[in-house]
This record gives sequence, structure tokens and C-alpha cells, in this order.
Amino acid sequence: MSDHDDNPPQLTAPEEPIPFQAPAPRYPLDASGRPIKPRLRKLRILSILVFLGLLALVSTLFGMLTAVASDLPQIENRREFSTEHNSYLYDDMGRPIGLLAPPNNNVIDDYSQLGRYTRNAVISVEDKRFWNDSGVDLKGVARALLSDVTGRATEGASTITEQFVKNALAQEDNRTVLEKVREAAMAFQLTHRWSKMKILREYLNSVYFGNGAYGVESAARVYFGKQLGYNAETSGVGASRCGSSTPTKQLPSCASQLRPYQAALLAGMIANPTAFNPVYHPGAAGQRRQLALHDMLTQHYITRAQYEYGINQPLPTAADIEQPQQPTGAPYFTSWVTPQIIKAVGAFRAYYGGLRIKTTIDLKMQQAAEEAVAENLPTGPDEPTASLVSIDNATGQVRAMVGGPLVDGHQDYEKYPFNLATLGERQPGSSFKVFTLAVALQHGYSPDSVFDSKPLNLIVPNSGGKEHYHVKNDDDEYRGPITVAEATAQSDNSVFTQLGLSPGVGTKRISKMARAMGIITPVSTNPAMIIGGLKVGVSPLEMAHAYETLAEGGNRVYDPVLGSPDRGPIGVEQIQCPHAKCRGRHTLTATPHLKRVLPAPVAATIHELLRGVVTSGTGQSAQIEGVDVVGKTGTTTDEGDAWFVGWTPQFTTAVWVGFPNRLVPMLTQFNGGPVTGGTFPAEIWRTYTELALQINAEEHPPKPGSSTGTATTGADTNSTYTYAPSTATAPATTPAPTTPQTTPTPTTPQTTPTPTAPQTTPTPTPTTPPTTPAPTPTTPAAGTGTTGGAGGG
Repeated sequence: MSDHDDNPPQLTAPEEPIPFQAPAPRYPLDASGRPIKPRLRKLRILSILVFLGLLALVSTLFGMLTAVASDLPQIENRREFSTEHNSYLYDDMGRPIGLLAPPNNNVIDDYSQLGRYTRNAVISVEDKRFWNDSGVDLKGVARALLSDVTGRATEGASTITEQFVKNALAQEDNRTVLEKVREAAMAFQLTHRWSKMKILREYLNSVYFGNGAYGVESAARVYFGKQLGYNAETSGVGASRCGSSTPTKQLPSCASQLRPYQAALLAGMIANPTAFNPVYHPGAAGQRRQLALHDMLTQHYITRAQYEYGINQPLPTAADIEQPQQPTGAPYFTSWVTPQIIKAVGAFRAYYGGLRIKTTIDLKMQQAAEEAVAENLPTGPDEPTASLVSIDNATGQVRAMVGGPLVDGHQDYEKYPFNLATLGERQPGSSFKVFTLAVALQHGYSPDSVFDSKPLNLIVPNSGGKEHYHVKNDDDEYRGPITVAEATAQSDNSVFTQLGLSPGVGTKRISKMARAMGIITPVSTNPAMIIGGLKVGVSPLEMAHAYETLAEGGNRVYDPVLGSPDRGPIGVEQIQCPHAKCRGRHTLTATPHLKRVLPAPVAATIHELLRGVVTSGTGQSAQIEGVDVVGKTGTTTDEGDAWFVGWTPQFTTAVWVGFPNRLVPMLTQFNGGPVTGGTFPAEIWRTYTELALQINAEEHPPKPGSSTGTATTGADTNSTYTYAPSTATAPATTPAPTTPQTTPTPTTPQTTPTPTAPQTTPTPTPTTPPTTPAPTPTTPAAGTGTTGGAGGG
């Protein structure tokens, strides 16, 4: 029998279909039939995640606070003072200049020695909530983090406690996010371990106030010691020596004797001791002091009478302050370059970091500059003084600087601390006319443009016709219709005034051009500025730098890190940091940056025009046989200032001659005749340049096949700053010179832009210039009349 049924039963369909029953919905439905899902589970998950995140954050912060607690003994023991190493200065060839003299760090040991006004001024300006805050400004930390993420300017420490931690650890401004967070954590810990009085005292012991003043007691002595009766030789008890000397009484600290306006000045300088230095920037320092006094007034630390009295008090001058000691080799140069070193690496590291600093000064050229002044300028109480600055064209580096009177043939910085080369704001006379040329040659005028040389009587704009501006030539001679080239060679005031007031030129454009080329002091826009009658004068350093822009074919040379402020000349060639990295490197090296401010063809045309000044014009005394000498004389109307500024293919040098402390007409000092730009200044310039070129040839002999001809004009360059590590080894214990380093040059080749086709220059009509130039001041002393700064060659 088979297992299979041969006749299986037949399946039949059900009589009715089986109905489908949908499963019950998991969630209730809304009016449209869509399920309503509960958010409870998501909210629970989100809450758990947030809680875990906060727990992790709190744990991280707790761990960080615990970790940084071990760093507090560094601050307690003043770690930075236990690792001091002297820093030394060298010239550009590695010859030792001397010690970068650290200031006397006078430490305040007792809170009461700070003085009531000193404490209150600093708190008013730096941290109004100091007595109540936790030591950390959370908003400030957040801003710092945002700045680092977005790449904006670095945000500094906010509270006094945070600033103290930064100073105590000798940190630099370019710190990482983690370093800033670590400092904030340490500040928080410090607030819970130290009293506020101790934090404030230690903070004021760690602040740098400029001019070599490290700590508030040093600052009080440096800026106000003479007013407060400070005497370093006083045999008082301890180190506090301000006040009348008595044999038995302990004298108070100088910081405790500061008046409100004095304390306000120092408090205002903490944020930027260079920008608010009363000697270098009295205008900014005065405004900052007034702001500090206002803060003290609004916080009820001083009365209205004290405020009114304080804002009217004079600021300390160079003669008032106690200048830090400078090396004797080039004291004015080192006083100028020290703030640049501090800006690059910080005050503590500059003085105590054991740095080997190769500056740009050449000691042999410096000696040549002093010899040139001594050889050509007579000495005596009724004789003028000279100042000189010389810059290497290709690198923008200062090679020589004479900043004060010579005593026995050498600069006497201790007796005459005011630096005429960098701070002397003197009227430039006709040497300022190059900026008018730079504008005019770009706006349709040429060396062949003709103007009528004649006396001018112009109505000063916005004076209602009541004020007149009279223009005369220095020799009171007028040549009738002459070209711009002839007017440049003879330094014709009449022609240049007409040129400067012509359509397309104007005083505003001239002022802008002067600033672009290197003038840093404010440039006025009165008509007299065209021929050098400025409201605020200029320094030899500025004039040398601006003329160097012409020597380099219209390129302004600067260094953003190791150079002077405002894209000024360079004083530091290299900094070696053997004990701790500076800006993340053990060696920082200057690299010249070029910024195009003038078309190369225009710079070349000015070169030819100023060559005529030397070959056949007012500057013939500056001629050097076989050397391409280009320059311009400048003499004020009253013969109170005399200039010669010029260049060779290698160097640009500015020479000023005059009386440093007052305006004295030099009517008979040059062999019985007046001193003009073509006399003492041109002769000093020639003598120095001859020696400098010889020294340069000996120190840098040309390589076989190389050319030492004229300077090369460069193209627009905005290269990125680079740090070039050096192979030289700094001395371990003695200031012996290192192996000379070759000055780095830009790595990208310079290409001269193709000059545009020469424009057909219309000959301007020799008539009275338009009467709509920029407004001028109403006081003749500011340069609106024929007296004052304006003058001929």
C-alpha cells in the first residue's frame, strides 16, 4: 500500500472572506490621523547627555584646578628672579656693545608702602571689581577663546590677578588657548590662597612701566624721583629713600609719596608703556592720565578739586626722569632700540633672559658719524648741535645714530639724555618738498612743467580774506618762468607753493604721501607745509626713513616684529634666546618687508631731480667723486633749522643742525654767514658717507661677478614674516661676539613693474593758484606765514 493518497480531498473556498483586523495604534492619533509620539523619552535621553557633559566639564575643570595648584609655588617663590641671566647687545658685525642693563628692581615688601593713591589709581584703571571678583573674568576668557578661534587680535589678561600670573610666569602676549585657560585657573586658585592685598602688592612689583622701570617703586623713582626728593646716595634704613634725608628716620617708599596725578600717569601706562610714555608720546600720555583721573573721580577715590588740579599738571620730560644706564658705544641708539626688544620678547625676558641681541648698528660707522660731526661742526656754548641717522637701503636697518651733543668728540648721554635723532621734532624746511614732488609727478606734472617764480600773496582759506600767506624765496631772488627741475635744484619756494596748490595735488594728498613714505608725526595741511612749515616738526629718523623709500624705488622697508612701531626703521637684526624660546623659536631674525607706496617710475624721476640738487643746486657740498649722490637741502626761514637728507645706492642719511633746546637763528655760525642746508649739514653728510662707504666695502667686499651699482627698484611685496634659525652659538658666560650673521634678504625675487607709458604733461598756467586748498591754522607760528618752519634750501 502506498504512503500517498491517490485521491486527496478537494479544498473549497470559504463561503465569506475573512475580515482583516488592523493592529491597535501604538500612539494616539491626532485629528488628521497622524500618531502623536511622546517626547518624554527624548527629553530623558537629552537630559542624561547634558548631565554627563556638565559632569565631564566640571571634572575637567576640577582636574585642571588641582593640577595647576602645583604651579602656585612658582609664583610664591618668584620663579623668574631665580633664573636671571644677563642679556648682551652686539653690533651688526658681532662686535660687543655692552650689557642690556637691567633696571634696579626695587621690591615693595609691605602693602602700606604702595600708597593710597597708587593702589586706588591702578584698581580704577585696571580692575574696578578687584576687591570682589574671583580672580577670573569669565567674559574675558571667552573673548580670548573667540579671538583665537576667529584669528582676531589677541585678547590680554583681564583681572589684576590674571595679569599678575602672566607677569610672574614671564609669559608672552602670543599665548595659546590652553596657556590662557591655565593662567585663569591659576588666578582662581591664587585668589583663594592669597589675600587681595598681597596679590596687588606682588602685581605692582612685576609690572614694567617703560624707561627701564620694572615695578612701581622703580617707576616712582624714574618718573618722579626728582620731585619726590629721591636720592640714591641717601643713607636711610632699608631701600626706601624718598623724602628729606635724616640720619635716624626711615624714609618712605617713593610709591607711597605719589600724588593723584602722578599715580594716574603710572596706572595709565600699564596697558602700553611705550604708547603712553610721557617722553615719547606726551599727547597720548596726557589723555591717558586724564582718563585715569576721571576713573578715580567717578569711583570716589579723589575729589573734584584733585581732578581739576591733576589734569593741569605738566608731564615729566626727558630732563625730569632718571634714565636707565646705556652702553657708551652707541647710547642713543640703544635707548631707542630697547623698547623694540621689549616689544618682541617681553620686558622680563629682555632684561633677564640671557639673550644675545645682534642689533643693526655698525660701531665703525657709528664712530665715523661722530667723527664727521666733530670734524665739521665747531664746538662751544654758542655753537649749534648736529644729529645724524643713517639707514641701510636694502634692509631698512639703522647703521649709525648721533642723538645728542658731543663732549670731547663723543656722545654724552648721561648729561644730554634727550634723543634728538628720534624725538627731536624740528621744522624740515625745503627738505619736505620731495613729498610735493611725489604727488605732483603722479598727477600730470613733470620736471619740465613751467611755473612763474615770483613773490606770492595768497589768501588763507576759511579766513574771510583777513589772513594772507606771503611766500618769498630764501635769497629773495625770483627767476620768472622756470621748470620744476630748475625749481628743485634751486629750492624755489614760490614755484613749489604753486605746484603744491595746483589741481590734483593739494596739501591733503601731500600729507598723506608723507605719512605713507615714513613720516610718523602728525602732518598738517596748511599751505606752508608744502615748503616745510609744519605744525609739528619731524625727526632725523623719520626723514631718513622716508627718503629711503625713494632710494628703494618707492618701496617702504620695515619689519613687523623686530622693527620700530608704525612700520618704522629696524634696529634689531637677530635675537638669540638660548635659555627659553622667544615666540616659539630659539632665534628670531629680521626679514625686510617691502610695501609699495610710490610707482617706480615716479621714484626714478625724483632720483634724477634730486641728483640735480647735488650737481648744480643748493647741495653741491655733498658731492662725492665717483658716487651717485642724491639729496635735498632744507633751511627754515629764520635759519633755526638746517638739513641735508640724501642717499647713495647703499645708504640713506639725514643730518640736522640747530640748537636743541630752543630756536636760535644761525645767522653767523658758518664762517660769519648763515647756516643753511648746503653748509654744515651737507659737509657732515659728505664726510660721514665717504667713511661709511669705505667701511662697508671693507666689511662686505663684493663677491666675484657681483655688481655694486645702483639700487634695485622692487615690486609690491607683502611677504609673510619668517623666522630664520641661526647656526651661531651664543656665549655661555661672557659677552664675546658671535660669528657674524649675513643679513637675510627676501626669498622671492623682486620684479620691477612695467612702467606705464609716459603721460603728456600739460604745462600749468603760471597764475595765482586756486584759493581752495585745505584749511589752515590761524596762527602764523604754525606755519601759515613766511616765518617759522617754511624756508628755502
